[in-house]
Amino acid sequence: MRIMLSLLLIFWSLNIFAAPKANLLPYWQDQVTTNQQDIDHQQWQQLLNKYLVVEPHQTLFRYSAVTPADKQKLHTYIYQLSQLDPRQYNRNVQFAYWVNLYNALTVQLILDNYPLTSITKLGGFFSFGPWDQPIVTIMKKTLSLNDIEHRILRPIWRDPRIHYAVNCASLGCPDLLPQVFDSHQLEQQLNTAASRFINSNKGVHTNSKQTTLSSIYDWYSVDFGNRQALLQHINHYRLHKKINGDNIKFDYNWLLNQKL
Repeated sequence: MRIMLSLLLIFWSLNIFAAPKANLLPYWQDQVTTNQQDIDHQQWQQLLNKYLVVEPHQTLFRYSAVTPADKQKLHTYIYQLSQLDPRQYNRNVQFAYWVNLYNALTVQLILDNYPLTSITKLGGFFSFGPWDQPIVTIMKKTLSLNDIEHRILRPIWRDPRIHYAVNCASLGCPDLLPQVFDSHQLEQQLNTAASRFINSNKGVHTNSKQTTLSSIYDWYSVDFGNRQALLQHINHYRLHKKINGDNIKFDYNWLLNQKL
């Protein structure tokens, strides 16, 4: 029994940071290209306006200040999204739908378990965070956060900037942006998100001896390409000193992105 437990602990420690692969859930890949109808995300925008604090290189959420009425508003917004069939919309509307839903679900998850110091504390003893837990039901399909990110968003859109759009409620994560994702502004919003992250110390930090990149670039290297492709991607958005790929290490801060 002790040997088995030890082996399980070793396996868990080796895979704790293993990123899920982008394996498509085929049910969600359909779209209606001719449908120009949009989806209303105003309730989510109102909550961001009220509780998101925008600092120079970080956005923080005032979880402790959220009122019961606004928790209910968030619940209502998520419920309304869950009653829609995203397959009946075009790709841009779908993208905004899934990203806004993911970010709203993450905030709701923190609020339901607040106070806590890190989202990684959720999910049980053998889980590193809550990402595999069933969290929402759409079209009678139960989905987790990992389903939304890795089995819908990544395999359908195949855009590395997705990693700048979804927020995991951590200081090391690309910011939860102050504007909801809008189907009519996605390209601009994704580029803004990429630039904001890459020009922050949590995305790319350089000194005379070393370059520290976010662990996102390590975990999801398959999305960013080889080392040369990754450097090209980063330097495309860098506003100041470009990086050359020498002496690179990876780091990530899992502390909660809270404003007290």
